[in-house]
Amino acid sequence: MRAHLARVDAVLVQALIAAALSFAHLHDVASAAGQAGWKAWAYPVSVDLLLVAAWRRLRFGDAKASGWCWFVIALAASLGANVATAGLLNLHQVPAWLRILVAGWPAVAFLGGTLLAHTTHETAEESTPAAPEPTAAPEPEQRPAVAPRPVPIPAALVAHARKVADEHHARTGSAIDTSTLRARLGVPAPLAEAIAAQL
Repeated sequence: MRAHLARVDAVLVQALIAAALSFAHLHDVASAAGQAGWKAWAYPVSVDLLLVAAWRRLRFGDAKASGWCWFVIALAASLGANVATAGLLNLHQVPAWLRILVAGWPAVAFLGGTLLAHTTHETAEESTPAAPEPTAAPEPEQRPAVAPRPVPIPAALVAHARKVADEHHARTGSAIDTSTLRARLGVPAPLAEAIAAQL
């Protein structure tokens, strides 16, 4: 149990570190692209939420292709920011194409998040054929009741049961009941009842 918790804790710490670094990189890129103040902080939140929504679709949803599509888009945005801030991009002179991408990201994230979060259960229900209405089952034929066959009981088992019953009576002063007899003999209930009837 401790090993499992240690493994989970290590994975959680690693995930938190990676998320914090990616969060900071996305903020830096958005800020360098002209998104100042709270807007720069909203970009990493938007990317992370889209990643979570896509992961949930992959894990629990039915449309895996849609989940993979938006997961790759969000992952590309996160990885792109990480690579861009690693020295490959001059944050003081951001190219126009990056400004366009940053400016257009909110609309892309809104579209992806809406498509992933609002699953249309009605569409799935319409695509599945309606189950046929159950038809009334035909009434079973009335057959005369057949008397159950008596359970064959070995004489040795009856003798042993009588000995157990006598010991019980001597110890408690009352006749042994069927459930106690069954427990003492370790036999099924029908056999215990048949034995008790012969005592």
